[in-house]
Amino acid sequence: MEPFNVHRGIAVPLLRLNIDTDAIIPSREMKHVSKQGLAEGLFAGWRYLAGAGRSPDPAFVLNRLAYAGASILLAGGNFGCGSSREHAVWALKEYGIRAIVAPSFGAIFHNNCVRNGLLPVALPMEAVQALADDSAPAPAVRQVTVDLDQLEVVSPSGERYGFALGSEQRQMLREGLDPIALTLKLSARIDAFQAADRVRRPWIHFEG
Repeated sequence: MEPFNVHRGIAVPLLRLNIDTDAIIPSREMKHVSKQGLAEGLFAGWRYLAGAGRSPDPAFVLNRLAYAGASILLAGGNFGCGSSREHAVWALKEYGIRAIVAPSFGAIFHNNCVRNGLLPVALPMEAVQALADDSAPAPAVRQVTVDLDQLEVVSPSGERYGFALGSEQRQMLREGLDPIALTLKLSARIDAFQAADRVRRPWIHFEG
């Protein structure tokens, strides 16, 4: 995965409450067994006009030219609630979203974000709204910076908002590690334990 340290990008506001994983990617859009090919289905129920195939709905924020290439999503509270489908994170990542800033997240969705290299940032709704308002006049120019090293989000006008994230989660994101890669960093200690355990309890390791 791509490491996350400091990212500056266009911030797109989707300030709705309780956006669940079925809204992020409806089950009908989960046609692939891999992480690829899901971006087209991101927010499909909102991005496309009903009964018009894949015709974009011009009223939906992600379809507005000003937010083309957005990589930071500003959202309302309890983002990613609902089912545990990891496809929701995969779709966001493939679309190009690197960080989500919201007052709160569904617990499983939050963990899935970290495990897939997408940074979930929890800030008060007042701060999220301020970021949206500050960038709205010219999103491509007035970009938002998310700094994982300093644990802060910087608005286009220079306001700084601190956030918290667990040390292990920071490590995974900063080094681009999934849970398996994180475990493999302890390979030397694991090998040493197994070698000592073979001496201490040889019957456990019998391979007859």
